[in-house]
Amino acid sequence: MIEDKNQQRTKLSQFGEFGLVEHLTKQFEITQDTTFKSIGDDAAVLDFKDEKVLVTTDIMVEGVHFDLAYMPLKHLGYKAVVVNISDIVAMNGTPSQITVGVAVSNRFPMEALEELFEGINQAAKFYNIDVVGGDTTSSQTGLILSITAIGHAAEADLTYRSGAGEKDLIVVTGDLGAAFMGLRVLDREKQVYLVNPNSQPDLEPYSYLVERQLKPEARTDIKKLLKDLEVVPTSMIDLSDGLASDVMHLCKQSGTGCSIYEDKLPLDPQLINVCEEFNVNSTTIALSGGEDYELMFTIRMEDFEKVKHNPHLSVIGHMTDANAGMNLITRGNHSIPLKARGWDAISEDEDAE
Repeated sequence: MIEDKNQQRTKLSQFGEFGLVEHLTKQFEITQDTTFKSIGDDAAVLDFKDEKVLVTTDIMVEGVHFDLAYMPLKHLGYKAVVVNISDIVAMNGTPSQITVGVAVSNRFPMEALEELFEGINQAAKFYNIDVVGGDTTSSQTGLILSITAIGHAAEADLTYRSGAGEKDLIVVTGDLGAAFMGLRVLDREKQVYLVNPNSQPDLEPYSYLVERQLKPEARTDIKKLLKDLEVVPTSMIDLSDGLASDVMHLCKQSGTGCSIYEDKLPLDPQLINVCEEFNVNSTTIALSGGEDYELMFTIRMEDFEKVKHNPHLSVIGHMTDANAGMNLITRGNHSIPLKARGWDAISEDEDAE
């Protein structure tokens, strides 16, 4: 959190646009057979032959989506890649390429952009994807990062939000709510630092939550896992906006209702402890926190035996008739309508308490 005042600063004005692009992208290696022509022309050329091509774009804006007081630029680059390829994975596809767009103000030296692009490069290597193009421009409001992810899937494998049926089981990967509470911890430590710049935060008790916020991972393993289990998902979405909001997307596009069971929500022990520390309800955080980048999907009821003992998967409910609505079944067996609340609503609830 404390800036190194002695770091080297190379002005971006020393590079022309093409020189800047060449400098920042020289580290990227090409590994995908589908990359026919990469950086260096007016457009990249990709060759997917008989498979369907998937494309998604996400923009991250400084002060809106991230705070550089506690988000290292290397982590930001990595996370920006994850956010996008998670959408490809949520279609049951395989990500293979990205393009990167960056707008920066003159307060950022070349060394800062090198850190950002190193994070992008680390993610590209980890997920075996190619960086095949992009754009750079100036900004008067800080840093803006836009990534477009490209992937592919056989038509038979594609999974949409609209395929769920009544009585299908609702399954999530991993655990829920940790990214939001990691953000709460980081924001608290930032406020302490602003009051006392000599303070050093002790984040060790919150290591898992902080990592889930700063360095999430996309669930690229789930496509193979489901294929090995011989389970075909009927609908799927990645958990970026919060479980409640995202399951409502599935229901609306599939024409169903749902029942989510509170006692089935997968929560990490560190999350439960920190929710008690912050005096917030862990169920509320799991439902509305967002940015977990886990996957939620539906499967046929007859596939329950195939997934029930898998440590990566949790069955948290089932689809219902649309007229039954979208509901949370509490531990006391009460039915409460789900609400798409979001992070701001959580904070307002806390202020009201």
